[in-house]
Amino acid sequence: MKKVILGSILMVALSVSFVSCREAADKAKDATEAAADAATDAADTAKDVAGDAAEAATDAAGNAVDSAKDAAGNAIDATKDAANGAVDAAKDAAGNAVDATKGAATDAADKAKDAAGAAADKVKDAVKH
Repeated sequence: MKKVILGSILMVALSVSFVSCREAADKAKDATEAAADAATDAADTAKDVAGDAAEAATDAAGNAVDSAKDAAGNAIDATKDAANGAVDAAKDAAGNAVDATKGAATDAADKAKDAAGAAADKVKDAVKH
């Protein structure tokens, strides 16, 4: 009977020991899985943050390029407008100069005709007398 009792006590002790080891192994497994999940979540978050930062940088660069294009286009348009204005002003000035020259030449020709006509009238009058 002693052997049976000792055997029973030994079986109970081994069962308790086995259950304790099993629980420790389960806890270690759970802790490892939790650590792996946390590491995966951290990696996913870092990836998302990096992707968002890259997207924001790309957008900012695109906006800067668009702004530079707009500024260059505006500068070209302003230069064209100024050049066209200068050409138009030069045309107007040349046209005004030509008109003034024509007017002066016409006035001079009219005065010369009048003077010649007056001189001719004086010669006629002198010949008649």
